Amino acid sequence: MNRIVLFFLLYLPFVNFGQILNIDRENGQDSIKRKVAFTYNVTFSSDKQKKNLIEFSNQAELDFFLKKDRIAVLLGQTDASVNGKTILENNGYFQFRLRDNDKRKVAPDYYAQYQWNGVLGLQNRGLAGCNARFRFWDDKKDDLYMSIGAFYEVEQWNPNLSSFGFAQDSLSIVVRNIPRLNFSAKTAVQLKKGIDFSASTFVQFPMNEQFQHFTNPRWFIDMNLFFEINKHIGMNIHYDHNFDTYRPLPIDRYYYNLNLGLQFKW
Repeated sequence: MNRIVLFFLLYLPFVNFGQILNIDRENGQDSIKRKVAFTYNVTFSSDKQKKNLIEFSNQAELDFFLKKDRIAVLLGQTDASVNGKTILENNGYFQFRLRDNDKRKVAPDYYAQYQWNGVLGLQNRGLAGCNARFRFWDDKKDDLYMSIGAFYEVEQWNPNLSSFGFAQDSLSIVVRNIPRLNFSAKTAVQLKKGIDFSASTFVQFPMNEQFQHFTNPRWFIDMNLFFEINKHIGMNIHYDHNFDTYRPLPIDRYYYNLNLGLQFKW
């Protein structure tokens, strides 16, 4: 447990763009001897008020176990909320990763991602980069990994989107090309048989315009508590937040997401 305390004391202040991979859970796919694994998380709710409020969230992960202890991971997530014909939320991402399967002390971690968030005005963002990933320890019940690297992102912010939630007459489309320094940390803890906790945290420092905005990083944290019901079905309590002081549109700096869902795995 002292290792867990060390992680939170040292690395909660340092966080980036990241999502928890099912492969990185202590009770997840790490110990399963297979070439391909698939997991799917989904939540859905419908609430009839003045209009019909529909909320839907899903996350899919496809893992390919390659030769020489490497792994390719495909991730996808979408979140949507609709009240009648009014779009309250429309965001998601698709991600590809190629990295070591937790066997080496130091190894490269390559990644590419495409994402969007209509309510915030982010029409699209594409990024690609590489981190050096360090394994501090990996026991049967807990682990700690950290990484440092850089990526390049191209994004377009559009206040004219129909779902944009902060409309003002004076706003215009913004296109940004930003290289970023990237720090991240990930841990997973098996609390007891069938129950595990995993968390990742990232911080991304902008390096554009001669480092003028370097002190305005983007901080992301993602935490999950998993309960295994049987071999193929589990329950997941999820929390994440995003804090960014370098916004091109007048939107809030801080956002969070909390949900409870089911997980299906094969």
